[in-house]
Amino acid sequence: MNWAHASVELFGLEVKWTDLVGNVFALATVVFAMRKSIWTWPVQFTGAVLLFVASVTSAVTGNALKQALFAGLAVYGWWRWRRGMADSPLTVRHATARERVAMVAVLVLGTLAVAALFKTFDLSWYPGAPFAVVAADAYIFVGGAVATWAQGRALVDFWIVWVLVDLVGVPVAFNGGLYVSAGVYVIFFVMVLVGFAKWLRESRTAVQVAVSA
Repeated sequence: MNWAHASVELFGLEVKWTDLVGNVFALATVVFAMRKSIWTWPVQFTGAVLLFVASVTSAVTGNALKQALFAGLAVYGWWRWRRGMADSPLTVRHATARERVAMVAVLVLGTLAVAALFKTFDLSWYPGAPFAVVAADAYIFVGGAVATWAQGRALVDFWIVWVLVDLVGVPVAFNGGLYVSAGVYVIFFVMVLVGFAKWLRESRTAVQVAVSA
């Protein structure tokens, strides 16, 4: 698999092409999500596969597992949005109180469970990594899953979860040597704020239309 290990020089750093192209697809996913395009999901799936390869060849098992999960959630999201767009444009909405409680519970309890799993089997960034690093890796894993699930349900709240994930993702990616991923997290942060504002306006408009109908 020499192709998987191939790299290019970017700003004086050796960067795996799978990490570079995979993150281009990841950024494109955010753009498509802003527009509520069904292309969000196949683009996300492709990016997840490329980043999975980048993580495996960098021996970052935890991140590889996260990308495998994202690929599966992309299939789920595609199915949900196809159903939602069957007769009309996709309608975005705020999460219910029950959904928010569930997301917070999964984020907290899931992070603890995954951190224990990663620590026990050395699945995080490197063997013997301190628990703080492992917990951060687990938090990104679970937070990304929660955000993608909420995105599949067209919940405005998914953007907020991504902001919380990005705040941890930047230092963790730099620590693992995935410099492109770290830079992309910074770009993500800005794009996610823009996407959140856009979906928030749309959700308010949908509520106003429903009330006046």
